[in-house]
Amino acid sequence: MSKYSIGVDFGSLSGRAVIVDLDTGEEKAVSVYEYPHAVMDRFLPCGRKLGVDYALQHPADYLEVFSHTIPDVMKKADVSADDVVGVGIDFTACTILPVKSDGTPLCFIDKYKSEPHAYVKLWKHHAAQAQANEVNSVADKMGEKWIKRYGGKISSEWMFPKVLQILEENKEIYDETDRFLEAADWVVWQLTGTESHNSCTAGYKAMWHKRDGYPSKAYFKALNPAMENIIGTKISDDIVPIGSKAGEITESASKLTGLNVGTAVAVANVDAHVAVPAVGITESGKMLMIMGTSTCHILMGDEEKTVPGMCGVVEDGVLPGFFGYEAGQSCVGDHFDWFVKNCVPAEYKKQAEDEGISIHKFLREKAKKLNPGESGLVALDWWNGNRSVLVDVDLTGVMLGLTLATKPEEIYRALIGATAYGTKMIIETFEENGVPVNELYAAGGIAEKDEMMMQIYADVTGKSIKISASAQTPALGSAVFGAAAGGYFASAAEAASVLGKVKDKVYVPVPEHTEIYEKLYAEYKLLHDYFGRGENDVMKRLKKIKKEAQSHA
Repeated sequence: MSKYSIGVDFGSLSGRAVIVDLDTGEEKAVSVYEYPHAVMDRFLPCGRKLGVDYALQHPADYLEVFSHTIPDVMKKADVSADDVVGVGIDFTACTILPVKSDGTPLCFIDKYKSEPHAYVKLWKHHAAQAQANEVNSVADKMGEKWIKRYGGKISSEWMFPKVLQILEENKEIYDETDRFLEAADWVVWQLTGTESHNSCTAGYKAMWHKRDGYPSKAYFKALNPAMENIIGTKISDDIVPIGSKAGEITESASKLTGLNVGTAVAVANVDAHVAVPAVGITESGKMLMIMGTSTCHILMGDEEKTVPGMCGVVEDGVLPGFFGYEAGQSCVGDHFDWFVKNCVPAEYKKQAEDEGISIHKFLREKAKKLNPGESGLVALDWWNGNRSVLVDVDLTGVMLGLTLATKPEEIYRALIGATAYGTKMIIETFEENGVPVNELYAAGGIAEKDEMMMQIYADVTGKSIKISASAQTPALGSAVFGAAAGGYFASAAEAASVLGKVKDKVYVPVPEHTEIYEKLYAEYKLLHDYFGRGENDVMKRLKKIKKEAQSHA
């Protein structure tokens, strides 16, 4: 009788589960559940208006993911709970929430249901940029060495800027919070009844180091006196390594999920990092791009190096025995979604409808007919700020070369090119700082569906690209860790060697296209440095004017 593992992947808009046969590696069934509250970026459920750059979620939605998807995949696969050896969880990060000592989120308490800071702050909550600036400024003034592990800057997306924002804007919520923790750890807590804090989010998103721990009390006191003793109180310093077991399914979790009491639950992980073993990567020098609304770039190296603008380097952060590096782009799929919702003419939408295809496919078909450089356009991929290598959410988008003859498909293709240039910038930065990138892999919906885009990426980077064989790569990666936690494999790396997989198709760069893209990339770099490295801060000035105008509206 086959044994199985379940992986649950919590994304930006939905959660999904996959059940995997541990003997064959076959994904037997998938189930997706869209969050009822989606992303709250304008209003709370009570109707309270949110501030600029807010992105909140409701933790109740995460519990519904468990109750819908796990029973569903077992039913679809006709698998008994008796044959499920383990469950693994991954989550978008840094996604945090404030809770009481028993794990109750503050937004579940009637008194705080109308308070924005009582809810989950999604990874793309960018309203804490002022606090991120302070985190970085204090670190620079004090000569803190740990900040070099994050490329010299902490992003507003990370843990402590978000916590500092809560403290500065609603001290009552801060005082009432017993624990600030990652949503990844919270959902595992709900399954196991045991509070645990994973080394992946702690290392990449909360400034924790395997050997050095967190920054000092003196640093946190300088940041804000109320935070002097935050470590060990409101932020746990009991960190559990990924690849290990967090606990077992409790009676209440069994009723929620249909899993047997005692089923192993893996320590929580990050969606991007957990995808690495899902494509069979178990060695250094191979970069995986997880491409969706945003893109995360994950790479393992043999040494700890300082790389400007990286999101972090963590020992054992991806797999034991390696230094895991992370970089990323804040706007990829969101980029194209913005364009089709706001900039495509009605006649295009009607033609797509008449042909029975999506507007994205319609635009891709038109864009495929264009040669590289034909449109005379170049864009910056900063519609949602820049994560790497500039680490600045106040940067915004640019499209250069527009004329009265420019067509929508030309703009669409230029936006794709911009994201490819952003990836090339990340690769170059790693390589220039002693971290080799020998091979490229890609996973996610875009990599799965968009052949034109993947070919452009191969042409722009000059590197061949292998594609994940799973349409649910993070969920499969979580199943890898669930199988290890359940003892079916000795380690996540061993599980990856059996369950990880890529497609036969490989995207190979076309030399004549690469030559043209080198010229366009040179222009991208000029714009990148001009607007992004302080020579012209017009984007920040415009954003300031925008905020002032909205505050008076």
